[in-house]
Amino acid sequence: MLISSLLLRNRIPVIPLLLELNHRQLSLSTTMPGKRKSEDGSSAAAGGEAKKNKTETQWKNINFDSDAKDKKGNKWNFKISSWNVDGVRACAKKGGAAFLEHEAPDILCLQETKVNEKQIPGEFKVDDYPHQYWLPAKKDGYSGVALLSKEKPDSVKFGFDDSEHDDEGRVITAEFPTFYLVTTYVPNAGRKLVTLDKRMDWDPKFRKYVSELDAKKPVVVCGDLNVAHKEVDLKNPKTNTKNAGFTKEEREGFTTLLEAGFTDMYRHFYPEEKDAYTFWTYMMNCRAKNVGWRLDYMLASNRIVDNVADCLHRSDVLGSDHCPITLLLTKPE
Repeated sequence: MLISSLLLRNRIPVIPLLLELNHRQLSLSTTMPGKRKSEDGSSAAAGGEAKKNKTETQWKNINFDSDAKDKKGNKWNFKISSWNVDGVRACAKKGGAAFLEHEAPDILCLQETKVNEKQIPGEFKVDDYPHQYWLPAKKDGYSGVALLSKEKPDSVKFGFDDSEHDDEGRVITAEFPTFYLVTTYVPNAGRKLVTLDKRMDWDPKFRKYVSELDAKKPVVVCGDLNVAHKEVDLKNPKTNTKNAGFTKEEREGFTTLLEAGFTDMYRHFYPEEKDAYTFWTYMMNCRAKNVGWRLDYMLASNRIVDNVADCLHRSDVLGSDHCPITLLLTKPE
Protein backbone atom coordinates (compact mmCIF):
# COMPACT_ATOMS: atom_id res chain seq x y z
CA MET A 1 0.00 0.00 0.00
CA LEU A 2 1.27 3.51 -0.75
CA ILE A 3 1.90 5.00 2.69
CA SER A 4 4.59 7.16 4.20
CA SER A 5 7.56 5.03 5.31
CA LEU A 6 9.10 5.61 8.72
CA LEU A 7 12.79 5.18 9.50
CA LEU A 8 13.45 2.85 12.40
CA ARG A 9 16.49 3.97 14.36
CA ASN A 10 16.90 1.20 16.94
CA ARG A 11 18.83 -1.97 16.18
CA ILE A 12 16.95 -4.54 18.24
CA PRO A 13 16.85 -7.79 16.21
CA VAL A 14 13.53 -8.87 14.78
CA ILE A 15 12.43 -12.32 15.98
CA PRO A 16 11.07 -14.41 13.10
CA LEU A 17 8.04 -16.54 13.83
CA LEU A 18 8.12 -20.15 12.65
CA LEU A 19 4.82 -22.00 12.88
CA GLU A 20 4.96 -25.71 12.07
CA LEU A 21 1.42 -27.04 12.30
CA ASN A 22 1.45 -30.77 12.96
CA HIS A 23 -0.05 -33.37 15.28
CA ARG A 24 2.36 -32.42 18.05
CA GLN A 25 1.36 -28.75 17.97
CA LEU A 26 -2.41 -28.83 18.07
CA SER A 27 -2.56 -25.52 19.89
CA LEU A 28 -2.19 -23.73 16.55
CA SER A 29 -5.00 -25.51 14.75
CA THR A 30 -7.48 -28.12 15.85
CA THR A 31 -9.83 -27.76 12.91
CA MET A 32 -10.14 -29.89 9.79
CA PRO A 33 -8.59 -28.68 6.51
CA GLY A 34 -10.76 -26.01 4.93
CA LYS A 35 -11.87 -24.71 8.32
CA ARG A 36 -10.55 -21.70 10.19
CA LYS A 37 -10.30 -20.90 13.87
CA SER A 38 -11.42 -17.42 14.82
CA GLU A 39 -9.28 -15.18 17.00
CA ASP A 40 -11.34 -16.01 20.09
CA GLY A 41 -10.64 -19.72 19.53
CA SER A 42 -14.04 -20.76 18.20
CA SER A 43 -14.24 -22.80 15.00
CA ALA A 44 -15.71 -21.08 11.99
CA ALA A 45 -16.22 -21.70 8.30
CA ALA A 46 -13.70 -20.37 5.83
CA GLY A 47 -15.01 -16.81 6.06
CA GLY A 48 -14.67 -16.67 9.88
CA GLU A 49 -17.22 -14.67 11.83
CA ALA A 50 -17.20 -11.68 9.49
CA LYS A 51 -20.47 -10.20 8.38
CA LYS A 52 -22.08 -11.33 5.17
CA ASN A 53 -20.69 -8.89 2.65
CA LYS A 54 -19.16 -8.75 -0.79
CA THR A 55 -15.88 -10.11 0.53
CA GLU A 56 -17.49 -13.30 1.76
CA THR A 57 -19.87 -13.90 -1.12
CA GLN A 58 -17.40 -13.13 -3.90
CA TRP A 59 -15.93 -16.60 -4.26
CA LYS A 60 -18.70 -18.25 -6.30
CA ASN A 61 -18.20 -15.66 -9.06
CA ILE A 62 -14.45 -16.22 -9.49
CA ASN A 63 -13.00 -19.00 -11.63
CA PHE A 64 -9.74 -20.25 -10.12
CA ASP A 65 -9.30 -23.08 -12.63
CA SER A 66 -6.73 -22.94 -15.44
CA ASP A 67 -5.56 -25.31 -18.16
CA ALA A 68 -2.51 -23.16 -18.92
CA LYS A 69 0.62 -24.90 -20.15
CA ASP A 70 4.25 -23.89 -20.13
CA LYS A 71 6.25 -23.32 -23.32
CA LYS A 72 7.14 -27.01 -23.46
CA GLY A 73 3.45 -27.93 -23.52
CA ASN A 74 3.31 -29.19 -19.93
CA LYS A 75 0.29 -28.32 -17.82
CA TRP A 76 1.32 -26.38 -14.73
CA ASN A 77 1.78 -28.40 -11.53
CA PHE A 78 2.76 -25.75 -8.98
CA LYS A 79 1.05 -22.56 -7.84
CA ILE A 80 2.54 -19.61 -5.95
CA SER A 81 0.32 -16.76 -4.78
CA SER A 82 1.27 -13.42 -3.24
CA TRP A 83 -0.92 -10.85 -1.51
CA ASN A 84 -0.36 -7.58 0.29
CA VAL A 85 -3.13 -7.99 2.85
CA ASP A 86 -2.84 -4.50 4.39
CA GLY A 87 -3.06 -6.02 7.86
CA VAL A 88 -3.69 -9.76 8.08
CA ARG A 89 -6.13 -9.38 10.98
CA ALA A 90 -8.27 -6.93 9.03
CA CYS A 91 -8.10 -9.18 5.98
CA ALA A 92 -9.23 -12.18 8.04
CA LYS A 93 -12.19 -10.25 9.46
CA LYS A 94 -13.26 -9.45 5.90
CA GLY A 95 -13.21 -13.14 4.96
CA GLY A 96 -9.96 -12.95 3.03
CA ALA A 97 -8.53 -16.13 4.53
CA ALA A 98 -10.94 -18.11 2.35
CA PHE A 99 -8.49 -17.35 -0.48
CA LEU A 100 -6.44 -20.27 0.86
CA GLU A 101 -9.34 -22.61 0.21
CA HIS A 102 -10.47 -21.28 -3.15
CA GLU A 103 -7.12 -20.50 -4.81
CA ALA A 104 -5.40 -23.30 -2.86
CA PRO A 105 -1.84 -22.32 -3.83
CA ASP A 106 1.08 -24.55 -2.93
CA ILE A 107 2.64 -21.48 -1.33
CA LEU A 108 1.02 -18.23 -0.23
CA CYS A 109 3.20 -15.21 0.47
CA LEU A 110 1.81 -12.26 2.42
CA GLN A 111 3.06 -8.71 2.78
CA GLU A 112 2.18 -5.91 5.18
CA THR A 113 0.93 -8.42 7.74
CA LYS A 114 1.24 -6.00 10.70
CA VAL A 115 1.20 -8.70 13.39
CA ASN A 116 3.44 -10.24 16.00
CA GLU A 117 3.28 -13.89 17.10
CA LYS A 118 0.35 -13.42 19.46
CA GLN A 119 -1.71 -11.50 16.89
CA ILE A 120 -1.71 -13.95 13.98
CA PRO A 121 -5.40 -14.63 13.22
CA GLY A 122 -6.58 -18.20 13.54
CA GLU A 123 -8.23 -18.05 10.13
CA PHE A 124 -4.76 -18.29 8.54
CA LYS A 125 -3.53 -21.13 10.79
CA VAL A 126 -4.82 -24.03 8.74
CA ASP A 127 -3.75 -27.65 8.55
CA ASP A 128 -3.40 -27.47 4.78
CA TYR A 129 -0.45 -25.12 5.31
CA PRO A 130 1.59 -26.72 8.09
CA HIS A 131 4.81 -24.81 7.35
CA GLN A 132 4.34 -21.16 8.25
CA TYR A 133 6.99 -18.50 8.59
CA TRP A 134 6.08 -15.03 9.90
CA LEU A 135 8.53 -12.14 10.10
CA PRO A 136 7.22 -9.10 12.00
CA ALA A 137 8.71 -5.64 12.00
CA LYS A 138 10.33 -4.45 15.20
CA LYS A 139 7.76 -1.63 15.23
CA ASP A 140 4.39 -2.99 16.30
CA GLY A 141 1.64 -2.88 13.68
CA TYR A 142 4.00 -2.04 10.81
CA SER A 143 5.15 -3.87 7.68
CA GLY A 144 5.84 -7.61 8.11
CA VAL A 145 5.86 -10.57 5.70
CA ALA A 146 4.85 -14.23 5.88
CA LEU A 147 5.17 -17.43 3.86
CA LEU A 148 2.67 -20.30 4.18
CA SER A 149 3.60 -23.54 2.44
CA LYS A 150 2.19 -27.02 1.96
CA GLU A 151 5.70 -28.33 1.37
CA LYS A 152 8.48 -27.91 3.91
CA PRO A 153 11.37 -25.84 2.52
CA ASP A 154 14.92 -27.14 2.80
CA SER A 155 15.80 -23.92 4.61
CA VAL A 156 14.35 -20.51 5.44
CA LYS A 157 16.16 -17.21 5.83
CA PHE A 158 14.67 -14.11 7.45
CA GLY A 159 15.90 -10.78 6.11
CA PHE A 160 18.94 -10.28 3.87
CA ASP A 161 21.62 -9.34 6.38
CA ASP A 162 20.99 -5.61 6.53
CA SER A 163 20.06 -4.49 10.03
CA GLU A 164 18.05 -1.38 9.15
CA HIS A 165 15.88 -3.03 6.52
CA ASP A 166 15.67 -6.35 8.37
CA ASP A 167 14.29 -4.60 11.45
CA GLU A 168 11.25 -3.76 9.35
CA GLY A 169 10.36 -7.37 8.48
CA ARG A 170 10.62 -7.17 4.70
CA VAL A 171 12.15 -10.38 3.28
CA ILE A 172 11.68 -14.13 3.70
CA THR A 173 13.62 -16.57 1.52
CA ALA A 174 12.57 -20.21 1.28
CA GLU A 175 14.95 -22.65 -0.36
CA PHE A 176 13.47 -25.65 -2.15
CA PRO A 177 15.40 -28.43 -3.92
CA THR A 178 15.33 -26.76 -7.35
CA PHE A 179 14.63 -23.07 -6.71
CA TYR A 180 14.50 -20.22 -4.21
CA LEU A 181 11.34 -18.28 -3.39
CA VAL A 182 11.83 -14.74 -2.08
CA THR A 183 8.86 -12.78 -0.82
CA THR A 184 9.36 -9.11 -0.09
CA TYR A 185 7.64 -5.89 0.90
CA VAL A 186 9.82 -3.16 -0.62
CA PRO A 187 10.11 0.17 1.24
CA ASN A 188 7.91 2.99 0.03
CA ALA A 189 9.49 6.31 -1.00
CA GLY A 190 6.94 8.10 1.16
CA ARG A 191 4.70 11.10 0.87
CA LYS A 192 6.64 13.94 -0.77
CA LEU A 193 9.44 11.37 -1.25
CA VAL A 194 10.68 11.82 2.31
CA THR A 195 12.13 8.28 2.34
CA LEU A 196 13.31 8.05 -1.26
CA ASP A 197 16.91 7.85 -0.02
CA LYS A 198 15.97 4.81 2.03
CA ARG A 199 14.42 3.23 -1.05
CA MET A 200 17.51 3.98 -3.10
CA ASP A 201 19.60 2.29 -0.41
CA TRP A 202 17.36 -0.78 -0.63
CA ASP A 203 17.39 -1.34 -4.39
CA PRO A 204 21.07 -2.24 -4.98
CA LYS A 205 21.26 -4.29 -1.78
CA PHE A 206 18.21 -6.37 -2.68
CA ARG A 207 19.37 -6.77 -6.27
CA LYS A 208 22.76 -8.04 -5.06
CA TYR A 209 21.04 -10.46 -2.68
CA VAL A 210 18.74 -12.08 -5.25
CA SER A 211 21.51 -12.13 -7.87
CA GLU A 212 23.70 -14.12 -5.49
CA LEU A 213 20.85 -16.58 -4.97
CA ASP A 214 20.34 -16.79 -8.73
CA ALA A 215 23.95 -17.85 -9.14
CA LYS A 216 23.14 -20.97 -7.10
CA LYS A 217 19.72 -21.97 -8.43
CA PRO A 218 16.71 -20.27 -10.08
CA VAL A 219 14.76 -17.69 -8.11
CA VAL A 220 11.13 -16.57 -7.97
CA VAL A 221 10.67 -13.14 -6.39
CA CYS A 222 7.17 -12.12 -5.38
CA GLY A 223 5.54 -9.38 -3.39
CA ASP A 224 4.70 -5.71 -3.21
CA LEU A 225 7.64 -4.07 -4.97
CA ASN A 226 6.13 -0.60 -4.54
CA VAL A 227 6.80 0.59 -8.08
CA ALA A 228 4.75 0.96 -11.23
CA HIS A 229 7.37 0.15 -13.82
CA LYS A 230 5.88 1.62 -17.00
CA GLU A 231 3.23 4.18 -17.81
CA VAL A 232 0.82 1.35 -18.61
CA ASP A 233 1.16 0.19 -14.99
CA LEU A 234 -0.87 3.00 -13.44
CA LYS A 235 -3.98 4.92 -14.40
CA ASN A 236 -2.57 8.45 -14.26
CA PRO A 237 1.13 8.38 -15.14
CA LYS A 238 1.50 12.02 -16.15
CA THR A 239 0.39 13.36 -12.76
CA ASN A 240 2.46 10.91 -10.71
CA THR A 241 6.01 11.32 -12.00
CA LYS A 242 7.09 12.96 -8.74
CA ASN A 243 5.10 10.67 -6.45
CA ALA A 244 6.25 7.57 -4.60
CA GLY A 245 6.09 4.48 -6.75
CA PHE A 246 6.56 6.22 -10.09
CA THR A 247 9.68 8.32 -9.77
CA LYS A 248 12.43 8.00 -12.35
CA GLU A 249 14.75 6.61 -9.68
CA GLU A 250 12.38 3.84 -8.59
CA ARG A 251 11.50 2.83 -12.13
CA GLU A 252 15.15 2.73 -13.17
CA GLY A 253 15.92 0.63 -10.10
CA PHE A 254 13.32 -1.91 -11.19
CA THR A 255 14.71 -1.95 -14.73
CA THR A 256 18.17 -2.64 -13.33
CA LEU A 257 16.77 -5.52 -11.28
CA LEU A 258 15.28 -7.09 -14.40
CA GLU A 259 18.55 -6.59 -16.27
CA ALA A 260 20.29 -8.60 -13.55
CA GLY A 261 18.59 -11.72 -14.92
CA PHE A 262 14.89 -11.62 -14.08
CA THR A 263 11.62 -11.40 -16.00
CA ASP A 264 8.42 -9.61 -14.99
CA MET A 265 6.10 -12.56 -15.58
CA TYR A 266 2.85 -10.63 -15.92
CA ARG A 267 4.28 -8.46 -18.67
CA HIS A 268 5.87 -11.54 -20.24
CA PHE A 269 2.40 -12.92 -20.87
CA TYR A 270 0.47 -9.65 -21.21
CA PRO A 271 2.93 -7.06 -22.58
CA GLU A 272 0.31 -4.57 -23.79
CA GLU A 273 -2.47 -5.19 -21.28
CA LYS A 274 -3.97 -1.94 -20.02
CA ASP A 275 -5.94 -1.21 -16.85
CA ALA A 276 -4.29 -4.21 -15.15
CA TYR A 277 -3.69 -3.10 -11.59
CA THR A 278 -3.07 -4.71 -8.20
CA PHE A 279 -3.57 -1.72 -5.86
CA TRP A 280 -6.40 0.79 -5.51
CA THR A 281 -6.59 3.38 -2.75
CA TYR A 282 -9.68 3.16 -0.59
CA MET A 283 -10.38 6.82 -1.30
CA MET A 284 -12.71 8.17 -3.99
CA ASN A 285 -14.13 4.77 -4.91
CA CYS A 286 -10.99 4.06 -6.92
CA ARG A 287 -11.38 0.31 -7.04
CA ALA A 288 -14.87 0.45 -8.51
CA LYS A 289 -13.56 2.92 -11.10
CA ASN A 290 -10.39 0.85 -11.62
CA VAL A 291 -8.11 3.80 -10.94
CA GLY A 292 -5.11 1.87 -9.72
CA TRP A 293 -1.45 0.92 -9.82
CA ARG A 294 0.39 -2.33 -10.60
CA LEU A 295 2.67 -2.61 -7.58
CA ASP A 296 2.69 -6.38 -6.99
CA TYR A 297 4.89 -8.66 -9.07
CA MET A 298 6.04 -12.16 -9.84
CA LEU A 299 9.61 -12.18 -11.14
CA ALA A 300 11.42 -15.32 -12.29
CA SER A 301 15.00 -16.07 -13.23
CA ASN A 302 15.29 -15.85 -16.98
CA ARG A 303 16.31 -19.48 -17.30
CA ILE A 304 13.02 -20.79 -15.87
CA VAL A 305 10.68 -18.48 -17.78
CA ASP A 306 9.76 -21.40 -20.05
CA ASN A 307 8.53 -23.27 -16.96
CA VAL A 308 5.88 -20.64 -16.28
CA ALA A 309 2.40 -21.24 -17.70
CA ASP A 310 0.66 -18.03 -16.62
CA CYS A 311 0.71 -15.07 -14.23
CA LEU A 312 -2.70 -13.90 -13.04
CA HIS A 313 -4.15 -10.92 -11.21
CA ARG A 314 -7.02 -11.97 -8.94
CA SER A 315 -8.54 -8.51 -9.13
CA ASP A 316 -12.00 -9.70 -8.03
CA VAL A 317 -10.66 -10.97 -4.68
CA LEU A 318 -11.46 -8.47 -1.93
CA GLY A 319 -10.16 -8.13 1.61
CA SER A 320 -7.35 -5.60 1.07
CA ASP A 321 -6.53 -2.53 -1.00
CA HIS A 322 -4.32 -4.88 -3.03
CA CYS A 323 -5.44 -7.99 -4.88
CA PRO A 324 -3.59 -11.33 -4.89
CA ILE A 325 -1.42 -12.38 -7.81
CA THR A 326 -0.75 -15.98 -8.80
CA LEU A 327 2.01 -17.74 -10.73
CA LEU A 328 1.29 -21.07 -12.45
CA LEU A 329 4.37 -23.09 -13.36
CA THR A 330 5.92 -26.48 -13.77
CA LYS A 331 8.43 -27.01 -11.01
CA PRO A 332 12.03 -26.54 -12.15
CA GLU A 333 13.95 -29.82 -12.32
